This record gives sequence, C-alpha cells and structure tokens, in this order.
Amino acid sequence: MSSQDAVTEAAATESAATDRRRWIALAIVMTAAFMDLVDATIVNIAIPSIERDLGASFGAIQWITAGYALAFAAGLITGGRLGDIYGRKRLFLLGTAGFTVASALCGFAANPEMLVASRLLQGAAAAMMVPQVLSIIHVTFPAHERGKVFGMFGAIIGLGAVSGPLLGALLTQWNIAGLEWRPIFLINLPVGIAGLLLGRKFITESKAPKALRLDIVGVLLVTLALLMLIYPLTRGRELDWPLWGHLCMAGSLVVFAALIAYEKYKTKKDGSPLLELSLFKVKSFAAGIAVQLTFGVVMGIFFLVWTLYMQIGLGWSPLKAGLTGVPFSIAVSTAAGLSVQKLVPRFGRKVLQTGALTMAAGMVLYLWEAGRYGSGIDPWQMIPPLVVMGLGMGLIVAPLTDAVLSDVPREHAGSASGLINTTGQMGNALGLGLVSVVFFGVIDEERIAQAPAEVGAAFTDAFQNALGWATAVLAVIFLVMFALPAKPKQHIEGGGADDAEDGDDDLPTVEKEPVLAS
Repeated sequence: MSSQDAVTEAAATESAATDRRRWIALAIVMTAAFMDLVDATIVNIAIPSIERDLGASFGAIQWITAGYALAFAAGLITGGRLGDIYGRKRLFLLGTAGFTVASALCGFAANPEMLVASRLLQGAAAAMMVPQVLSIIHVTFPAHERGKVFGMFGAIIGLGAVSGPLLGALLTQWNIAGLEWRPIFLINLPVGIAGLLLGRKFITESKAPKALRLDIVGVLLVTLALLMLIYPLTRGRELDWPLWGHLCMAGSLVVFAALIAYEKYKTKKDGSPLLELSLFKVKSFAAGIAVQLTFGVVMGIFFLVWTLYMQIGLGWSPLKAGLTGVPFSIAVSTAAGLSVQKLVPRFGRKVLQTGALTMAAGMVLYLWEAGRYGSGIDPWQMIPPLVVMGLGMGLIVAPLTDAVLSDVPREHAGSASGLINTTGQMGNALGLGLVSVVFFGVIDEERIAQAPAEVGAAFTDAFQNALGWATAVLAVIFLVMFALPAKPKQHIEGGGADDAEDGDDDLPTVEKEPVLAS
C-alpha cells in the first residue's frame, strides 16, 4: 500500500468515527428532549394518585403541574445564552444532572411541599438542558443534513406529546413495588445517568466564537416578564380571574417593552445582549416564531381539553385514554419524517400550510363525531380524526424547526433555540389560559351538581366548543405561514456561508438536502 493510500484510508477511518460520534450525540440529545416532553405531561395522569397518597390540596396540585411549566418557561432564554457563553455541552450535562437529581427528589417526596419544590427545580434544570438540544444539532450537523435531522426531531416531538399520558397511565396502574405514582419520576434516573455518561464521551463542545458576557439585567427582565404573563394564566381560573391577574398580564407588556429597549442599549454598549434582536431581521426566523406562538396556543387548548373530555366527561380510565392517543402519535411521527425529507424539498412552505389545513380538518371531523355519538363514543371511532390531526401536526412540527433555524448564524444558535422553546411555552400557556374560557366557560357547574348524569353531555359540548376555537386558531396559523420562506434553497457543493463557517469544505460531494430559505 502506498503512503498516499494509507493516508486516504486513515482519513476515511477518522471521518467514519466522527460521523458515528455525531449520530450517537444526536441520539443522546434527542433522548433528553423526549424525557423533557414526557415529563411535562406524565404528571397529569397521576394527579389523583398523588392527591390520595400525599393528601395534597387543590392548590398544591396546581403547583405540581404549573410549577414545572413556570420554571421551565422563565429560564429557557437564559439557558440558551448560558450555553453560547460557557459551552453547550457543559450546560447540557449540567442540566441533565440537575434534571436527574430533581426527578429523584420528586420520586421520594415525603409531602406536597417537597414535591412542588422538586418540580420547580426540575423545570429550572430542563431550562438549562433543552435549549442546548437544538443548539448542539445546529452546530454538529452541516446545513444540508439538518433537514433530515429536524425531521427526526419532529417525530420525537410527536411521540413525546402522547407518550407522556400513556406512560404515566401504565406506570401508575402497574403500581411497581407498591410505589404507586413515584415511578413516573424515578424512571428518569437510569435515562439521565446514561445521558450523562454517554454525553461526556460523544458530544462535542461548542460555544459562541466571540466572547460573550451574561446579561444579568436582561435575565431579570425576561424572567419577570414571563412570570407576570404566565403565572396569572396558569392560576387565573382557580382564583376566579382576580383583578391583579389582569393587571399583571398587562404589566408584562410594559416589562417586555423595557426589555427590548434595554437589549438595544446592551447591544450598542458591549455587543453581548441576552436577546439577539438582530435575529428578528431574519425573515424565516421572525415568521417561524410567530407560527410557533400560535401553534403553541392550539396545543395548549387541545391536549388539556382532550384529556378532560375522555377521563371526566366519558369516564374512561387513564390507560384507556392513553391508548386512544397511540394512532395520533404514530401519524405525527410518520408525517414528520416524510415532510422534511420528501415533501419540503419539492413543495416548500405549502407543506406546512397543508399541515395546518389537515389538522383543522381533523378537528372538524372530531367535533362532528363527538356531537353525533355523544357520551357513547368508542375509542375506535376516534381513530379517523386523530390520524388526520396527527398527519397535519407532523407536517408542521418538523419543517417548522428547520425553517426557523435555517438562516440563523451559528454564534446565536443558543439564543435562537431558547427563543423558539420560550415562544412555544408562551403559546402553550396562553392556550391553557384560554381553556378556562373556551371549555370551562360553557360548562354549567350547577347543572352538573344537581344531575351528575349530565357530566358526559356537558363535557362533550365543551369539548366541541374548544375544538371550534382551536380550528379558528389553525386558520390564523395558515395565514401567518404566508410569511415563511416560499421555496426551498438547494445547497450546492461546498455549502453556502453557513457550511463554510462550519468548516465543512472537505465534505465529499453528495446530494444535499434542501432547507426552507428566503
């Protein structure tokens, strides 16, 4: 063998090893994302068991579910920026470690107060871990491969959305070792420990190329603004929508305005703001954030009212309700994989718009079926609307992430990732707040109290009303999507500016995957 052949073979071996490492790294961060998605929903199914076991009050139960969301949403942007400054791998591992420890504390909680505090810690740790997922993907894979990767990420999102309630139902019903609800948290321990060990070995460290400093004032302002908006939305119905809640939400707009003004000043002062406002000059990012917000509203409305409809209105067990969602999950995962790799390269923005219309059509079909069959509806009768809705959701979630991040500079990947996740959480919280209006607002509680047999009919009517509102929001999403890039941009050999920055000039000639671009 000549020396040149030996060098070529060595280079090929090194390239194969690097390629294997990054795909293992992808599996690690996606598992962490899945763990977070499941944990955000798994608790709802186990609430009755927690209430009985710990003697938790209704207020404590609210905080067990809302505390996680509040801590998570408030820390996402900060978590993304910390990754840019101190290293995305480092923050991912710290967040994973914190999430694992918090899960153990939740699982061994001796009283409601300990469980609430542990959930707050869990949400804060997730806020460090989750933004690094998209950032690590963004800096690990060249632009022509990200479409495929985000397609996989979208499938994971769809799977996680429905797997939480199903897994929670199974673990609670199995009552492993007499632990009742506790395994829903303890299951995170082996997953978290494996993620830490493998993450240290296979994830490559990355950070912003220029030195950045933490914007403490920005952190305080964004945390205050998000808490002022999300806390009243989360607790509003329980507290009968007090005046201070409305004033707080209105005041959050003032704080957001102050945040933007300060971030502009901070950019001019030292070029190290918490929020990279220049990102909103990127058309694909700004439009994608708007879609993310409105889509979050739909998800916030649907998943909560769907659970209430099946478990309280129809009287189904947690396991029966969880199994009913399996066709939806399969449809989301299937459509997510097809959308990025097969459909977006050819049809671009129309794929996402088709997804919005398809999901709306599924909701209309579900609304009709709920009215026709009433309280006697069976799980198999729900399969057609759930599959249609799942296909529509899959056509949105995977291409949307790619569209939002496609033109974002690498040095701002963490900030962009934090903004994407925060916007989704804000939309979700807004949707949850609207449930009080579009679902509970049409239920006559006095009628139910006097005639318990009327619960099914009342919840069916409320479910139909909520689906009608969610369908209207999807119509708005369809219109907002016109602001997304219309056609896919083909990456030529050698890559564009983004690939050049990635240092991928030595990539072999392959057929490049397109991403949405202006």
